[in-house]
Amino acid sequence: MPFGEQPAYLRVAGDLRQKIVDGVLPPHTRLPSQARIRAQYGVSDTVALEARKVLMAEGLVEGRSGSGTYVRERPVHRRIARAGHHAGPSCTPFRQEQTDERIAGSWESSSRQEEAGGAVAGRLRIEPGARVMRTRYVFRTESEPVMVSTSWEPLEITGRTPVMLPEEGPLAGRGVVERMAAIDVVVDNVVEEVGARPGLAEEVMALGGVPGHAVLVISRTYFAGGRPVETADVVTLADRHRVTYHLPVR
Repeated sequence: MPFGEQPAYLRVAGDLRQKIVDGVLPPHTRLPSQARIRAQYGVSDTVALEARKVLMAEGLVEGRSGSGTYVRERPVHRRIARAGHHAGPSCTPFRQEQTDERIAGSWESSSRQEEAGGAVAGRLRIEPGARVMRTRYVFRTESEPVMVSTSWEPLEITGRTPVMLPEEGPLAGRGVVERMAAIDVVVDNVVEEVGARPGLAEEVMALGGVPGHAVLVISRTYFAGGRPVETADVVTLADRHRVTYHLPVR
């Protein structure tokens, strides 16, 4: 193959992709059959099949059992705003993750104690096997799930205190900063990293997506005097959301 020339299956996939983007193949339209692709583009069955696989992997089409392959509805991107810490009664777990105050939302959660695995222990700078409180959240706007989150807090900090359970006690439903302040731990810094990966089946199902599609992961850690006091992974569907940061200029 000459340098710079695309494989045949990518050329076919690229042409079909452009037709989808341009609306020539609108949502819910059946993708041309494998035989039709073969005849239209003068390619083999193998090339036609690989081109369809590319479009499915990109989330542009979906297979329907016993019916064929159809163009997916293109989701309208929603914004997840990040703007650092918001103080006050409005700093609920939902507001901690979505700082756009024009968007109302709700959440559900569950907490349990467990031993920290190696990755979590490294992020919290504790020994593997140390006890942590793990809390899982599902965040919703207008009853639609938009984010799932898992947070971990070292029990050597919060254990046997009124804030040991993030969603119970006198500060239930408040943000990490207020809860830590109640036990004289002053949070002064937060670090976030944003990445993408294939979504885990349980994550994608909780968010109403298609298994195998990519998710955005915001890995966040709160620090007090250089010591991590909470770390969390906030997960959302990559094809439905954009993460926007509002950062002060100092």
